[in-house]
Amino acid sequence: MTEVPGIADTTAWWSTAVTRIAPGEIELRGYPIEQLIGRLDFVSTIWLLTKGALPTETQSRLLQAALVASVDHGPQAPSIASARMAVTCGVGINSAIANGVNVLGDTHGGAGQQCVAVLHGIAATVAETGRDVDEVAAEVVAEHRARKAYVPGFGHRFHPRDPRRDVLLGLVEEAVTAGQLSGEYLRAGVAIESALATGTRRPPMNIDGVTAIVYAELGVEPELARGFFVLARSVGILAHAWEETGTGRRVKGPLPPPLLADYTGEPTREYPEG
Repeated sequence: MTEVPGIADTTAWWSTAVTRIAPGEIELRGYPIEQLIGRLDFVSTIWLLTKGALPTETQSRLLQAALVASVDHGPQAPSIASARMAVTCGVGINSAIANGVNVLGDTHGGAGQQCVAVLHGIAATVAETGRDVDEVAAEVVAEHRARKAYVPGFGHRFHPRDPRRDVLLGLVEEAVTAGQLSGEYLRAGVAIESALATGTRRPPMNIDGVTAIVYAELGVEPELARGFFVLARSVGILAHAWEETGTGRRVKGPLPPPLLADYTGEPTREYPEG
């Protein structure tokens, strides 16, 4: 016979250190929610819930900066376009947002996570061997070039220089100078950019690269860094989905109606007789 779980087994099924709920009580990481409402801002609440402690001023400021920088990149981004198309198909706003979020994968939306991992690898090698960070970064770039692979976090389809780079790096540099961050991941990221600048193609640091530096310096794990990007971009997805809702358009496809996708198949042919 199958043993019936006891009360203790049942309540442990979804055990969590994030939220405690009881009649008339809600606590987030041990803090009564009524003490947080009106006192703790939303970005700091995100940090509290995901990292388990109240953020320092530096942690809150840098997380906010990274989230704001990642919030939107217009309908050219597939995540935004797919959400807008979903709205015109008659789905609800929640489904449209989910549609946009669900296309954020390894290629579109995942480079930040990948770049954090690369920065971790470079910093670890430097710490373990005492080698120069520029030398280690140059080896990483050479290895990617040998595989004809992109270095995650570098290169952009539209921006010869990403307008978000300098301001975010400036905030990190300020925190490093003040002794609030180690600077090891900042040095690794800048070293990658310098190594890439020696080639014929000189891909600039993009939003994924600069936010990867921010997240690595803050001690954010690579996969959580992707979660933060998704969280930020979902706000842009919401804004575009809501805007599209107001247009009243129906079944808006990827191309304007007069245009048809190029056909690359067989020419018109007759079905054989008999």
